Amino acid sequence: MSWLILVFSLSHIIINMNNQTIITEAMPEKEVNRPNRSWKRFKANRRGYYSLWLFIVLFGLSLFAEVLSNDKPLLVYYQNSFYLPILNMYPETTFGGDFETEADYVDPYVKQLLNKNDNWAIYPLNPFRYDTINYYNQQPNPAAPSKANLLGTDDRGRDVLARLIYGFRLSVLFAFVLTIIGVVLGVLAGAIQGYFGGKIDLYAQRFIEIWGSMPELYLLIIFASLFEPSVLLLIILLSIFGWMGLADYVRAEFLRGRNMEYVKAARALGLSNRAIMFRHLLPNSMTPVVTFLPFRISGAILALTSLDFLGLGVPPSTPSLGELLSQGKENIEAWWLSMSTFVVLVGTLMLLIFIGEALREALDSRRG
Repeated sequence: MSWLILVFSLSHIIINMNNQTIITEAMPEKEVNRPNRSWKRFKANRRGYYSLWLFIVLFGLSLFAEVLSNDKPLLVYYQNSFYLPILNMYPETTFGGDFETEADYVDPYVKQLLNKNDNWAIYPLNPFRYDTINYYNQQPNPAAPSKANLLGTDDRGRDVLARLIYGFRLSVLFAFVLTIIGVVLGVLAGAIQGYFGGKIDLYAQRFIEIWGSMPELYLLIIFASLFEPSVLLLIILLSIFGWMGLADYVRAEFLRGRNMEYVKAARALGLSNRAIMFRHLLPNSMTPVVTFLPFRISGAILALTSLDFLGLGVPPSTPSLGELLSQGKENIEAWWLSMSTFVVLVGTLMLLIFIGEALREALDSRRG
């Protein structure tokens, strides 16, 4: 019985390999090695290639924002014992203080306890969290850049550098989630329209035209007044409108590709519509999807920043680039607020634009 199962499995594998070979041979020769050539062309564009690595490094560092910028020490050595305040909560009495509440590691008295005798503490590079208020600053808020606060403080005494680090991470993660949802919905809608065509395509196009004509900003204002602002609410509201532009490009690619020889060969082999759509047509229709990814990410970052600037985005306590820009507008003399936020925002958008331009050139079919 085991021999029969083994023979059946081997025959099934051989048949699948033969089918894949037939489909591959039916595809244009230039489609087979296109990924390698595209990657080489992308690397040849130094501006886009280095922008990609710089963006990856900055985003990777922001993922460890709690380690880079925090008001809690990374490691404490107190009376022959080690403590990890960044991971655990310790009352002030643990370090010889007077209160049972969590120790305030920014308090000069607590700092003195942690550094007297042979005790020591290792603090992050920036000893402030995004919501840490510097009560011991000698300047009125918003305070100008100083040795304690490298980029100054906002109107509530919170460190601007910390809010930029956490705000950058929030903006990029928000953009990634919004882009992924938009790509999934757009690819699915465009694939169904382009592959089946006919009445399905006709009715779907009319629905997209009606849905796209709805005033998105007014709906955001209405929902912001009805519900408590949150990141999840913004993702839902922006996702239901953000898939239509990509769906048009995917639809066009599927309309062009469904009549090609390798698709006809797949149909002749008896493959299902689902397999043809997502195993063969979709990989050869990903050029517009991949090309527009950096621009969709930058658009999502701009959308979040704009909504936060207008007060329609995330809650006020959440670190946000748009909220910092709004503070800079209200406090014209606090130039460090607007300038630092502007540099972070524009720098991020420029990196994404350079990456997008390099992808467009690398995936240009006219270059072979």
